Amino acid sequence: MGQVIAAGRRHSVGVRADSAVVSAGSLNVPETHLGQWISIEAVAVGNVHAACNTGRAHTVGLHADGTVTAAGWNADGQCEVGDWTSVVQIAAGWRRTVAVFADGSVCARGRRLEGACDVEGWREVISVTAGDWHTVGVHADGTVTAVGNTSRGQCAVGGWRDVTAAAAGYLHTAAVTGQGQVLATGNRDAGIAEMRAWRNMVAISAGSHHTVGLEFGGRVRAAGNNARGQCDVDIWRYVVAIAAGSTHTLGLRADGSVLAAGNNDDGQCDVDEWHLAATTPYRHT
Repeated sequence: MGQVIAAGRRHSVGVRADSAVVSAGSLNVPETHLGQWISIEAVAVGNVHAACNTGRAHTVGLHADGTVTAAGWNADGQCEVGDWTSVVQIAAGWRRTVAVFADGSVCARGRRLEGACDVEGWREVISVTAGDWHTVGVHADGTVTAVGNTSRGQCAVGGWRDVTAAAAGYLHTAAVTGQGQVLATGNRDAGIAEMRAWRNMVAISAGSHHTVGLEFGGRVRAAGNNARGQCDVDIWRYVVAIAAGSTHTLGLRADGSVLAAGNNDDGQCDVDEWHLAATTPYRHT
């Protein structure tokens, strides 16, 4: 099972047990009109940093047969993924969509200006993550590759080893190692120093200026900017998957219920009634 919850700038999405998709947030935008999607096993949302001139986004769904569907903002062709097949993992960033194929190769569609779509030569990749202006790939040998804007050092991942999962935010990158430690680089305001002290981590997710980690056992940690309460997750327990949006955070519990904290200006945290697909406890999804 892939990532069954995803959080963006102004909306959230989740995969139900029947493989349909639910959404929360603004109802007058196409990225939340997902009622016709079926046979979905993973979702991704194009996150953007929090600013008064941002908010447009897109939603991507991975079907059980390895094909991909997308809806929402398509200014740079980021939703033109209907020809993809044999996809095993998806990610969405600002103005782009990225996919890992069964053979370990990677493809990206969307804005190419910052170089964040320059992934064609990547091989033996097991997962990708997309921030605002950079894309990060984790290789089967535990090494990491990053392309795109590195103005805050967010692409300085060349020395990382034993990585099992990574997350790209606005101007930072974080990763979990096989030993449960966290590696981080980029904008210090996103909690870089704090998360490096975390231990026993199995998953990581990056928002615009905050980072969320999932401990073995289901406890959640958060660091970075907490202006909208997006880091108020200390009491969460029995969580099996996490998603950090621009200024809100989601947590999927083992019983399929969903927790939310942070900015709810557009209803993106209205997930109390959701009951999502079960996922393997305490594993990165």
